[in-house]
Amino acid sequence: MKKVIITGSTGMLGKGVSLECLHHPEIEKYWNNYKAVAQGRLFPKISNQKLNSYLKEIADACGIKKNLNFHIARHTFATIVTLLNDVPIETVSKMLGHTKLSTTQKYARVIEKKISKDMRQLKMKSKKSQQYTKTEFEHLRIV
Repeated sequence: MKKVIITGSTGMLGKGVSLECLHHPEIEKYWNNYKAVAQGRLFPKISNQKLNSYLKEIADACGIKKNLNFHIARHTFATIVTLLNDVPIETVSKMLGHTKLSTTQKYARVIEKKISKDMRQLKMKSKKSQQYTKTEFEHLRIV
């Protein structure tokens, strides 16, 4: 897949950010959209109300009973999409347009799966370091 650089603003404060993302043919239909071009954007800007309406349609189509909205989508993105895939919280903070890391920490609730995954990785690292220590320093004695 071809990579695309997107430059624009993100978050409530509209801070400038450049993002590199994989090109997907499905997003091409939005390029050169007359509303987006008029706004100087890659994608057309829609209202929060319209976005929530789209999320409701998606939820209905997927059989999701929860009332989805933009706020929930941001939480989901921060926790499931990024942090569970080992994206550093500092990067997530930038992606969400936060100026303070503490704001992102509220969005990025710690998930039990993440704790378990981190503990397994720590256990593996610990085993590796013990093996290294045993083999590398066997000839040494403490006197």
